[in-house]
Amino acid sequence: MSDILNKTIVLVLNRNWQAIHVRTPQEAFCMMATNVATALEIDGDDHIRPVTWDEWITLSVRPQDNAVQTVRGPIRVPTVIVAVNFAKVPKKRPKLCAKTIRERDGNRCQYTGKMLKPEEGSLDHVVPRSRGGKDAWENLVWSSKAVNTKKANRLPHEAGLKLLTVPRAPKELPVTALLRNAHGVAEWKLFLNDKA
Repeated sequence: MSDILNKTIVLVLNRNWQAIHVRTPQEAFCMMATNVATALEIDGDDHIRPVTWDEWITLSVRPQDNAVQTVRGPIRVPTVIVAVNFAKVPKKRPKLCAKTIRERDGNRCQYTGKMLKPEEGSLDHVVPRSRGGKDAWENLVWSSKAVNTKKANRLPHEAGLKLLTVPRAPKELPVTALLRNAHGVAEWKLFLNDKA
């Protein structure tokens, strides 16, 4: 039971029904019990109904539902809730990692301009870590492994290299664009643009 309570399997929508977050059932139950959120009872694409906490705890558990056992009996775990007093769609920068640096740099070596397959490239610190370079959008570029090895712990100009573009942090995106349906929850497909 505690395992299901701590999985991030509840999609949170703002009051305009735009996806803004993912929460655990435990967090969703707290939001519902304090009237911060209502759950959506979803039965196919054409039956979507907001349900308050008082009614939610009385709903029967269907075979396709996750449920938690309580002293009152099983309670259905919602897959989607609506934060009833929240209208904004927060913005967020993509997570800083090799994949997002590669995407930002268009799969090109930032020293040679050559298109690279993912396995042909690696992250390069423009100012090497050994010389105080940080893990930051402005100091990381996608580079071919051969060029990265050649550059070693030198600055680009010391290795006879020149950056094609100055690395910058990407623009913040609405969180809706960054949310992914990692658990393959069918009901989320109604609210996410995720291809998963």
